Amino acid sequence: MDSFILPIISAFWLGILTSISPCPLATNIAAISYISRNVSDRRAIFMSGLFYTIGRTLAYLALGIIVVASLLSISELSTFLQKYMNRLLGPILIIAGLFLIEFIKFAPSGSGISDNMQKRVERWGIWGALLLGILFALSFCPVSAALFFGSLIPLALKHGSGYVFPTIYGIGTGLPVFIFALLIAVGSKSISSLFDRIKNLEIWFRRITGVIFILVGIYYSLTYNFNITF
Repeated sequence: MDSFILPIISAFWLGILTSISPCPLATNIAAISYISRNVSDRRAIFMSGLFYTIGRTLAYLALGIIVVASLLSISELSTFLQKYMNRLLGPILIIAGLFLIEFIKFAPSGSGISDNMQKRVERWGIWGALLLGILFALSFCPVSAALFFGSLIPLALKHGSGYVFPTIYGIGTGLPVFIFALLIAVGSKSISSLFDRIKNLEIWFRRITGVIFILVGIYYSLTYNFNITF
């Protein structure tokens, strides 16, 4: 059980990091705008934030189950991953780290959802927040794709779980929006300053995590690919 705790914490941190990365942050800003459109109805704001987080979690859970189950269901591939996963993990973490420190860059793809779709979602009220969470979760950009497919999926494969890690990751991606919804519901006046602080800290969180990924990737590569022990 103890060996499972650190990977779970890692999955949760990857979700938090995803939520405050530039491209997902843009979708979360749109989600906060959607959730807070009726400030007078505090219960609706709270429930919308909760449903948005649930929507993101369900999307990543479904995607994680499909990807992990598909990879492990192919006996040859499953055997290959069990044998070589530690060897592959080093280069994968290094590449993901290079994305996080922006050594490798791609132009952001935006929110991935049209204005017409957002207007349709708005008509659905609280249930629209659930759908919005699902849609935004599946709107991958380079950073979020690197974190999910390059970091979380290998973690899930290593521990043979397509359920736990995507769920924890999904909760992490939606938690900041839920917290903002809660603050809006209780009438907090410090929301804008808190939001600005998060935006300023995001780049350092991402760079520190990227450096850690690269260092761990180098360690795995040296240990499992070049048989260098420390």
